[in-house]
This record gives sequence, structure tokens and C-alpha cells, in this order.
Amino acid sequence: MKTQVAIIGAGPSGLLLGQLLAKQGISNVILDRVSGDYVLGRIRAGILEQGFVDLVREAGVADRMDREGHVHEGVELSINNERFRIDLKELTGGNTVVCYGQVEITRDLMDARQAANLPTYYETEKVALHDVKSEQPYVTFIYQGEEYRMDCDYIAGCDGFHGVSRQTIPAELRTEHERVYPFGWLGLMADVPPCNHELIYAMSDRGFALASQRSLTRSRYYLQVPLTDKVEDWSDERFWDELKKRLPADVAATMQTGPSIEKSIAPLRSFVCEPMQYGNLFLVGDAAHIVPPTGAKGLNLAASDVATLYKIMQRVYKEGDKSCIEQYSEIALRRVWNGERFSWWMTNMMHDFGNEFTGDGMTPLMHKRFMQSELNYFLSSENGRKVIAEQYVGLPYEDLK
Repeated sequence: MKTQVAIIGAGPSGLLLGQLLAKQGISNVILDRVSGDYVLGRIRAGILEQGFVDLVREAGVADRMDREGHVHEGVELSINNERFRIDLKELTGGNTVVCYGQVEITRDLMDARQAANLPTYYETEKVALHDVKSEQPYVTFIYQGEEYRMDCDYIAGCDGFHGVSRQTIPAELRTEHERVYPFGWLGLMADVPPCNHELIYAMSDRGFALASQRSLTRSRYYLQVPLTDKVEDWSDERFWDELKKRLPADVAATMQTGPSIEKSIAPLRSFVCEPMQYGNLFLVGDAAHIVPPTGAKGLNLAASDVATLYKIMQRVYKEGDKSCIEQYSEIALRRVWNGERFSWWMTNMMHDFGNEFTGDGMTPLMHKRFMQSELNYFLSSENGRKVIAEQYVGLPYEDLK
């Protein structure tokens, strides 16, 4: 088996990259260790920056997103029941975000790939990457009991935090930075109308909450909970009662509740692997970086990785210029670290760290007072709100040199 680009991982970043490459006549094969149904069963966020939206349109799979996605011109921050609206459109000169679930994006990309009859192998086993520093890298795997070898020019590692791609880079050549937060997010999805037409990030003395949405009839809500909590500890009734105590009172008074259709607890971490490239292997998305979801950057940082790698592959195959290959990690990491910092900042601003020491020498109370002071400044200043808005809608993608 031979292809130009082997893509490891059939999540949204791998599928988007594959679709974009195929549109340019660049052959690619996607492998994943799980089934397509499992991929679609992973519940994730759905706030899309303009850059991501543009990539989906360029890939030719934007029809349903443009039809069903909801443009958000602002976002709200609630601080102990006081509401502050960040007018994204006005503060950034016209930029907005689109609310469209990651599961729906993934489904659209899967359908488009199947319709184009592009090769995808689900439920593969023992995937291994070989000779990635050479000009003839290859991938071996087992599919339906048979062993395969796939020769390729380049490998895109889109296989997530636990995938094989990052581990292929020798440990002594990569530096991994990690911050694990002392709490998680308990998420509940229900078929009820959203409590607000825009997202609400709420900070209260009881902890953080987020009111999000998937459509006009489906809502997604989150509560900050201790890492020791289990989903079984939280009945639907307990969840709704606690959520109402953390959201603004006027919002809580009118929100509709209902039975959960999904409930889970996700830990929060900041993680970056440097470099994001080793020879002809490129790490994309969660394989190289993870952000706490507070900044709505996880999927969007993966999309910016895809955009950079897509530009490189076009130059390689359309112009015969391989000199741009070494730019990938440098360009990708600049945007990654910016997104990581914003997500870390939002997490620090909006969550209750309790008695957790932050590692910077401050007492927990001193850290809390500093964060309160900083948040007060940013929300009371137009320039401060502009910084939040510019970061939230996402910085422009960087061009190759």
C-alpha cells in the first residue's frame, strides 16, 4: 500500500486534513484504532473560530454547518451574579464565533470522506511508525487480522494524547510541559432550549459553571467539581439545583431543565510537547497539546495545526518546494502557546482553586486576590475586554515564509 500522506487518527483534525489534501489531489489514507461509532460518541465542545469555519468551507463540507450553526457575536461572563457581556463583533472589528458541535463537524467530515471513497481504516491494531527521519517513512498495522505496510512521504499524527505518534519521537528529543488542575468539569447534555442565546461563563463562591449549547433545542452545561467526584454522585436533580445556584439569578429563574442524555466528568490539564515535528512526522492537535476547555481553544488549535500543515503540503506537492517543511513546528507552537496561555488565564480567572497552591510561591488566598483584581480590571476596561474578545475569536493563521 502506498500514499503520499498517512494520517494517524480519524478525529476532526485528521478528517479535515484528509479532506483538504484530497481536494488538492494529494493522496492520503486515514487509520484509527477505534470504530467510527466510537469517534462519534466522544462528546466535545463546539465553539468554532473563523479560521476553522473557513477551513471547513474550503474542504467543501460546510453546508450543514452554515445551515444549522449559530453565529455568536458575544459571550457573557458572570461574576457572583453580575453579568458582563464581551461584544466579540464590536471589539474585534467584526469577528464572531460559530456554535456547532464537534460531533456534527466530525459526522460531516466522515460522510464527505465516505462519499468521495477515500480510504479509511477503523479498528486497526498495532499501528507503528517507521523511519520517520528518512525520505521513505512507512506505517505498519493490522486490520481485520491481516498485516499491512503503508509506504508514504509524510505522516500526520492526529491520534490524540494517548496515541502512538508522539511516542515515536525519542523521549530525549522532546520536552513535555504539563499542568494538571485540581478539579474537573462535570458536563450534562439535555434536550432543552439553552438558557441564554450566548454562552455564559459563571464564577461564584460555589465554583465555576458554564452554560453552553448545541442547538436551539439541545443544551450543554458544566460544573466545576472535585477530581474525587464520580458521575454517580450527581443525579440530574442535584446537577440542576447546583447549576442554578452558580448561574445569574435571572437566568436560573427561567431556565428549562430535563433528563440528561449524557453526563461525564473531564479532568483539566495544560499540556504542550516540543517540538511538534520529527523528520517527516508532524504532530497535530491533542497529540501535541491539550488545553483546559475554558478558553474554547482545543479544537481550534488543532485546526490551526491543520491549516499550517495543509499549506506546507500544498507547497511541497504543487511547487516542489520542500524547504518549508521545517517551519511547521515553529509556526504551530507560536499559536499553541498563545492559546495555552489564554486558556490557562481564563481557567485561573474563573475557577475556585480552594486551598490549592499554584506553585508560584503565593498562598492560595493571595493568588485568589490577584486573580480577582486582574479580572476586575479586564472587565472594567474597554481595552481589557478587547483583549479577551481578540483571544476568544482567535488570532489569524500565520503564513509560511
